[in-house]
Amino acid sequence: MLNNIQEFYNMLPLVILGAGILISLCIEMYVKDSEKILPWVSIIIFLSASFYSLATVNSVSVIMQNMLATGGTVNIFYFIFTLGAAIVSLLAVDYLKKYGAYYGEFYLLLQISVLGMMFMAGAKDLFMIFLGLEIMSLCFYALAGINRKRLKANEASLKYFLLGAFATGFLVYGIALLYGISHSTSIDIIASKFPELHSNLLFDAGILLFLIGFSFKIAAFPFHMWVPDVYEGSSSIVAGLFSTGGKAAAFSAIIVTLGVLFNGAGNNIFEPYLAVIAVLSMVYGSITAIAQTNIKRMLAYSSIAHAGYMIIGLAAGSYNGIAGIIFYLTAYTFMNLGAFGIVSLIEGREETNLELKSYSGLASRSPLLAALLAIFMFSLAGIPPFAGFFGKYYVFIAAVKSHLTWLAIIGVLSSVISVYFYLRVVVLMYFGGAGSKESESGLKIEYGNAGLLAVIICVLFVIVIGIAPGSLIGLIGSFLR
Repeated sequence: MLNNIQEFYNMLPLVILGAGILISLCIEMYVKDSEKILPWVSIIIFLSASFYSLATVNSVSVIMQNMLATGGTVNIFYFIFTLGAAIVSLLAVDYLKKYGAYYGEFYLLLQISVLGMMFMAGAKDLFMIFLGLEIMSLCFYALAGINRKRLKANEASLKYFLLGAFATGFLVYGIALLYGISHSTSIDIIASKFPELHSNLLFDAGILLFLIGFSFKIAAFPFHMWVPDVYEGSSSIVAGLFSTGGKAAAFSAIIVTLGVLFNGAGNNIFEPYLAVIAVLSMVYGSITAIAQTNIKRMLAYSSIAHAGYMIIGLAAGSYNGIAGIIFYLTAYTFMNLGAFGIVSLIEGREETNLELKSYSGLASRSPLLAALLAIFMFSLAGIPPFAGFFGKYYVFIAAVKSHLTWLAIIGVLSSVISVYFYLRVVVLMYFGGAGSKESESGLKIEYGNAGLLAVIICVLFVIVIGIAPGSLIGLIGSFLR
């Protein structure tokens, strides 16, 4: 009886979100102005799950017949997903009216997608990963095309669905091979048999197909082709969710599945594959972002480069690398959500003000937004003392400790390239407005207090994590050894 009660308390973040979904569904069905109530209900649900996850981070256990883990890094991922979703909900309060998708269903889809992410992060069985992935993905396809009156949104939704289904095929085939060779879908059992299985060609092929399937989800080169069009066609806040929550969920699934295999003892036989896609993602993402004139496409290619930086941690094949990835994902969630949040505040009613030239002279028209966006650009570029710098620092250090110094050097060079297109936005905002046509025409900015509050929360996290990175990396590291 006591074990059942403790098990219930440990899975309470999932229970809170599940109950919240049912309550939100009733509100959507029976309350006339549900779109006014649901954002605040969603925020309460997400914040409750978020803070409870953080408060019970030390309650490490395996529940539900060894299908789901709780506590430790799992709860850290829960915190990332739910707090990120709360920020998206805040941004959506005013943005959805402007975007023309003022529907209560948006918040239901957001809640259900986060539940799928949580299943992936806590999975101890391959079927749980698949279940979580499909729950999240189906919601993402609908969120991409939430405004069906916009052709770009329809295109984004269809492209995401087709390529997502294609990627899932790799994943399912990989899971089938892993089950066929190991006779189990339990991640712990597969890990315990790894020394005797990794010499089997079909087993290695299964892991490789699993990695390829999730390479689509994390937007790594050459499986990135959907990213620019989907991010540009989706609403700005949904693109922010895809690039942060979706990416973090995919990395969490890779970590829970393969993290136990990459124990730093020379078993990382996929190091060449991971190193190659890390290099290609970093270099391609950074160079291609330079040529973009649309800020959402620039951030899309930027997300490909950031996926490459995080894959360095996987290539390192050590607990230091995994800790570096989780730290990076935490920092990246807030700095990228903040950047997309600013884009959503500045964006016009007909998807105007999305070109980089629209930001010319922004500092003279809205000094606060310009200052906040500058902080996010500095952090994304990896400039100290912001969180983005330490995210890169920890994965690079992990690579050096694993004798992959050359990979860390390429990562540093890619970061130097990325500084150009991030700082270009800052230069445009502060030095590009004098006498320009854009400045004379006047950029009309409409935003509410809820959206501004969401962006300020992101800035605070970016600064705090940057000032005290040791606290977070120490917490993460304590659960990996």
